[in-house]
Amino acid sequence: MTDPSLGKQTPLVVVRKKRRKRAHRGGHAGAWKIAYADFVTAMMAFFLLMWLMMSTNHGTLEGIAEFFNRPLQSLFTQGPGVDQNLPQTNTQRDKEKDEAQQQADDRRKLQQLREKIAELVERNPKLQAFKNQIKLDITSEGLRIQIVDDKDRPMFAVGSAVLEDYTKAILDQIGKALNDVPNPISIAGHTDNLPYAGAAAGYSNWELSTERANAARRELIAGGMRQGKVLEIRGLADAIPLIKNDPANPQNRRISIVVMNKEAVERFKADGNTLDVGAAKPLEPSEVK
Repeated sequence: MTDPSLGKQTPLVVVRKKRRKRAHRGGHAGAWKIAYADFVTAMMAFFLLMWLMMSTNHGTLEGIAEFFNRPLQSLFTQGPGVDQNLPQTNTQRDKEKDEAQQQADDRRKLQQLREKIAELVERNPKLQAFKNQIKLDITSEGLRIQIVDDKDRPMFAVGSAVLEDYTKAILDQIGKALNDVPNPISIAGHTDNLPYAGAAAGYSNWELSTERANAARRELIAGGMRQGKVLEIRGLADAIPLIKNDPANPQNRRISIVVMNKEAVERFKADGNTLDVGAAKPLEPSEVK
């Protein structure tokens, strides 16, 4: 560039202005909120899982565990709406096979005990005279042994829980035999429908039947039965008559002893339901085997 006043050429100067880029403050200021939200979600999921585990019964938890233990192929074949008759996994088959075998063994042992007691009654002079008062059958609850009154030969003194001598002899012999199996027992006392009279106010056939059941328990133990075998004692008064069309019949006065099978024990311990020791229907011979 030429300056006219000087007649000289002045160099051209180029000035460049450098601008600083401002940092974008707050570009990641909200990142902690996302992390915190993820943490809260994870904690909610954790506590929900713990609540579900605490409120779910043992059987359901086993089912969930079994579901996740299945092979991958079964996950696509056992979902909702899928035919439940599809082949089962080896674990399921083995479990059901073991349960079926245990039930069969249980039934066989109870049937053997029934035969032993029946033979004992036939061969023992102390019991043979009372064989018509000793009733044995296999029910859905297990082996039921019923000792019933006879018109001319009651088990207890009239209106009391005092055992007659021959009743003690029967219970002593049965008590020893019950140790042959590990199954627990349930004992119930029954009366006829004749009202109880001559006792303190409030005392009835309910109290009498309960005391008689407990007296039978004591005599079974005196005869050699292990104390830990008794799971339940109760009195049923005349609620479940043996002779339904004749509630005053002497045979309705009886003691029912049930040697409980595995299923009955599991039901009793699961929900506390008492056994129908007097009304359970005897099984057919084909069902017993």
